[in-house]
Amino acid sequence: MSTAIVTGSGGLIGSQSVGHLVEAGWRVVGIENDMRAEFFGPEASTAATSGKLAGMYDSFESVDLDIRDAEGVSRVFAGVEGGVDLVIHTAAQPSHDWAAREPHTDFGINATGTLNLLEANRAHSPDAPFIFCSTNKVYGDRPNFLPLVEKETRLELPRDHRYFKGIDTTMSIDQSTHSLFGVSKAAADLLVQEYGRYFDMPTVCFRGGCLTGPQHAGAELHGFLAYLMKCVVTGRPYTVFGYGGKQVRDNIHCADLVSAFMEFQKAPRAAAVYNIGGGRSSNCSMLEAIENSERIAGRELDWTMSEDNRIGDHRWWISDLAPFMEDYPGWSQRYGIEEILTEIYEYNVAEAA
Repeated sequence: MSTAIVTGSGGLIGSQSVGHLVEAGWRVVGIENDMRAEFFGPEASTAATSGKLAGMYDSFESVDLDIRDAEGVSRVFAGVEGGVDLVIHTAAQPSHDWAAREPHTDFGINATGTLNLLEANRAHSPDAPFIFCSTNKVYGDRPNFLPLVEKETRLELPRDHRYFKGIDTTMSIDQSTHSLFGVSKAAADLLVQEYGRYFDMPTVCFRGGCLTGPQHAGAELHGFLAYLMKCVVTGRPYTVFGYGGKQVRDNIHCADLVSAFMEFQKAPRAAAVYNIGGGRSSNCSMLEAIENSERIAGRELDWTMSEDNRIGDHRWWISDLAPFMEDYPGWSQRYGIEEILTEIYEYNVAEAA
């Protein structure tokens, strides 16, 4: 039986990875210490998800460990009988705002924690593919200098622009404002690439747009669609930050992202980098997301507009999925915005019942 290590195993992408792997016949060691509860409060806790996974799957083991603990991380890798066959690294501090409040903690988790995992992987299982859940925030605010045109409900690029079909990895990460979160993730991203190149290890950075799904523990500072629908369903007030609500995000369902992970695992390569998200088939502006959520839920959202955008926030982001699909033609998306929001709505209603 093959063994995978999944960090952040109680989070959205981590838990989806665990379920997919176990049901495909893998043994999974999860690394999780529920720091989301510290970041965003008890309603964002991953404890329930971790407990549910442990109860469902005999071949899943959860280790309570902070990835900043280099010796602890090394012990986990060394203790896997038969060796590690795959690493999926999703653990992170994911908030711009939180990073600005505690920069040392943010960088320690996102950058140093990733370094600890790479070193353990190199020491104990250098042939195991290392899949890193990176972010489009490595580009900082470079997308904000694109020649966007204001439409009725969204900002949009002219059809003849090179990035109209989506932004690829040719966009520079230099000369931009990243936010401290973007910097710590960029450092981790570059480390993953360098371990691939320098040590010839199979590594990949998936620079994600908005990652989402029905089980996402959405909070005000993280989990855009999940938190939005939670506010619609519960009547909680919601604030849109900047750009008149016309900022555009592409959104990828966690199941589609994990299926991309598994395609890479089948045919890994060294130092691969891809932008991954909803692309042209799954994106929306804030105004469009609110309208769609209200229609699906059958009730209005209590929301206000703030003129101030978050530092490093993108005015427009759509990922170019063509490079990944060219390298891995077996992968395709199953979810669009309508399906994603409907699933999130149904999950919230079931949770409230």
